[in-house]
Amino acid sequence: MVRQTSEGRAGERDREHTGDDATERDREHTGDDAAERDQDHAAAPADLERALRVAVDAARAAGWLITEGTRAALVVNPKGDDGDVVTDLDLSSERLLVGRVLSAFPGHAVISEEAGVLGEAGSEWTWVIDPLDGTNNVAIGLPLYAVGLALCRGGRPELGVVHEPVTGRTWSAVRGRGAVGPAGPLSAPPYRPGRSGPVLAWVQGYGVRRGDPVATALKAALDLRARRVLRLWAPLLAWVMLARGDIDGIVGYRTGVVDLPGGLLIAREAGAVVGGFDGAPFDRVPLDGSGCDFVAGRAGLREELLEEVLKEAGAVREAAP
Repeated sequence: MVRQTSEGRAGERDREHTGDDATERDREHTGDDAAERDQDHAAAPADLERALRVAVDAARAAGWLITEGTRAALVVNPKGDDGDVVTDLDLSSERLLVGRVLSAFPGHAVISEEAGVLGEAGSEWTWVIDPLDGTNNVAIGLPLYAVGLALCRGGRPELGVVHEPVTGRTWSAVRGRGAVGPAGPLSAPPYRPGRSGPVLAWVQGYGVRRGDPVATALKAALDLRARRVLRLWAPLLAWVMLARGDIDGIVGYRTGVVDLPGGLLIAREAGAVVGGFDGAPFDRVPLDGSGCDFVAGRAGLREELLEEVLKEAGAVREAAP
């Protein structure tokens, strides 16, 4: 793989976020949403575009490091008792990403997969970093993994970046300015029901034990109504697939935080609708690490999917002693 470090593509991405398309999108939003967005942007730091460039460049550099590392023997160690693992590539990628972020923004906080909480405690701005999303795939030689960064303000993602080292592709989003991929702006088309059902992805946190009654019931119900249910072991790539319109929805159960906000923002900015199991809009992530339940889908699917999820989850909980 050729290392991608030039600022040319990053510059193109930045111009795509601020050009005519962005202006047209802004005109399409009216009422309370536009007022809220204007208020948010007025309060946002002037260097948010710089933060995007730092994140994109860091993700690509980490992706090159991981790609080079997979050519040699990996050091794989178990992490916890939930079947998770950590490799030397997780740690080296994390060092690179954290170092670049804190060097550029020393007043920000960082939450990272392996290192935990770093940087300025109590900062309004928090970077959430997944240095290698899909470690279990890497460990078994499956080329399906990503690098992810998000910058959150009070738990709400303001920018997100996902980089796929295997293909060298990068996707990004800035709140209110749309999502961008290698071929330009992303837009997930509305869902069109078919006879075979939707293609979905299932994401669960590592803390979910085998035999968890809610997880078991939900997966069984989704398997019955969907054409396919993907279990990628790389949630960030599932979010990107939803943003591109390659899949129709995602159901997440007690998911972690590091592989959530960046992909969530990219999918939302591409037009996907995301809500919690309670039906409320899902726009913030708990940075304290508590598990998240959500249903995401292309326009026209989420409500139907949410109804199915609530029915199954409710039935399990009612039957519990």
